[in-house]
Amino acid sequence: MLGSRFRSHSVRLLSMFACAVASTLTVITVQAQDVIRFGAPLPLTGPLAPEALKQQQGYDLWAEQVNKAGGIKVGSKKMKVEIVYADYQSNTPRAVQTAEKLITQDKVNFLFSPFGSGAAKAASTVSEKYGVPTIASTASSAEVYDQGYKFLFGTFTPNDTLTTPLVKIVKQKAPEVKRVAILARNDLFPLAIAQEMDKAAKQYGLDVVFFEKYAINTMDHSSALSQIKAKAPQWIFVTGYINDLVLIKKQMEDQKMQAPVVTMIAGPAYKEFVTATGKTSENISSAAWWHPAERYQGQDIFGSTENYTKLFREKYKAEPDYAQASASVSGALFQMAIEKAGSLDRKQVRDELAGMNVQTFYGPVKFGPNGQINSLEPPVFQIQNGQPVVVYPAAIKQGDFRLGVK
Repeated sequence: MLGSRFRSHSVRLLSMFACAVASTLTVITVQAQDVIRFGAPLPLTGPLAPEALKQQQGYDLWAEQVNKAGGIKVGSKKMKVEIVYADYQSNTPRAVQTAEKLITQDKVNFLFSPFGSGAAKAASTVSEKYGVPTIASTASSAEVYDQGYKFLFGTFTPNDTLTTPLVKIVKQKAPEVKRVAILARNDLFPLAIAQEMDKAAKQYGLDVVFFEKYAINTMDHSSALSQIKAKAPQWIFVTGYINDLVLIKKQMEDQKMQAPVVTMIAGPAYKEFVTATGKTSENISSAAWWHPAERYQGQDIFGSTENYTKLFREKYKAEPDYAQASASVSGALFQMAIEKAGSLDRKQVRDELAGMNVQTFYGPVKFGPNGQINSLEPPVFQIQNGQPVVVYPAAIKQGDFRLGVK
């Protein structure tokens, strides 16, 4: 009898628990209907983690501003933004798996690409397969956009929009500079931009006396740097990510390497590079896709370059760079496309992105037929007195290009 009463009591408890769970699940489902989920596969650990943090800061600032304003207007209602982050540990094959998991298991509505051109290209096959509009905020290489895909869009102009202005500036400022040495990380974006530099240098009559690649995760560049030094170049051009370039600059100092022009892409755009290299960063030139010195009045949620920079400083107590701004504008572009579509229908949102022609705090945004932005004029800058100083284009110029040791 006691056992019977116990079993009866247990059944009642299980029944009550089941009802409670069902009730909870119903609440979660209702709440989920008022949220737009954006997937963000990022290399939150591993050697690319510094870059991932920048993207995360940019996405978070955008999401915070949207939610403060009540959300994204979808038809007659507003929906809050949720960003679902996933760490692919700086491993490109894992980035592809992570992107698929975000779509199929985490049920995100839209996707931000993984970091960099290589991972963005690899993961774009997934978003194309499932028809998920995807914005790449850190992919500039033409090879990312030559696949004929319809659901991939990118906020970086092609690599030659960085290298050609650099070559023109140096030719004008220092016509005696003839000998160029190029050292490139063997990865899609760094190698592609090095190849564009090689092409532009030769086009403008410069002599490329050295062009070599270094492997991902290389920790000792002394041999390559010794070979460069032996060639006595007047322009040293190095590509890689921030950890690569900090290490290479320090090892250049160890070998007392100097040249009238030293260019590194893309590390000097980050304050962390200047902090890590100190006075040795002086006169290093670079180029990027955005700079807070720009002055754009936008139709996006941030409204202007000045306001975006102000909001970023308030939140992170630091100056924004191009990586953070590109992440933020990627969210803002999704927001404008969704609001114009009045729907979360992926095809409709994709079509709005494809036809977009808007002014933003980041600059004018219009995507070409391949999905890559074709409306920006990226700034060239140089580290002067410990700060990045824009030397091109004329509209936002802050100073003149300087030569280093001759």
